Amino acid sequence: MNALSGAAIFVVQTLVSLYLVIVLLRFVLQLVKANFYNPLCQFAVRATQPLLKPIRRVIPSVGGLDTSSLLLSVVIQALLMAFVLMVTYGTFGDILHLLMWAIIGITSLFLKIFWVAMIVMVIVSWVAPNSHNPAAELAYQISEPVLAPFRRIVPNLGGMDISPIFAFLAIQVIQSFVMPPLAAYAGMPQELWRMI
Repeated sequence: MNALSGAAIFVVQTLVSLYLVIVLLRFVLQLVKANFYNPLCQFAVRATQPLLKPIRRVIPSVGGLDTSSLLLSVVIQALLMAFVLMVTYGTFGDILHLLMWAIIGITSLFLKIFWVAMIVMVIVSWVAPNSHNPAAELAYQISEPVLAPFRRIVPNLGGMDISPIFAFLAIQVIQSFVMPPLAAYAGMPQELWRMI
């Protein structure tokens, strides 16, 4: 792979990954029942609506889950992986492997969204508690379903909530000790694993 191919992969991967985060964030927002009047939620809806509107006509929501957003994120991830493989090796492999790898990539990105939301929530709780910033409210709404099980187990230490530590630890264990063997078992090339 020459420098021009590497630059093309970097630019396309960065732009597509940003849009992929927005699409998956829309799924997460509906999953956690976030306030859709939040300006950031409105942005996610407007940014994803052109691609999701036709898919929604065919794929309905299942059990309150936005399956069309999830499907779109898997398709975008698979297309991005196919592009990287085509530029790197001159072939994109078979569809079944691409779909498996895309699902692994989306799962990893899903965990990263919760990780970042919890980081933002923790920082805001230290720096500006009771903030009504739209990003802080959204981070709290995304983090709360992840932290709730840990809060039931971990006692409150005199007003200090240490449940995020255990949530971070759980996410890190999954990212470090579950996802790599899963990717290796699925035969994911190293170039694709590095991008997720």
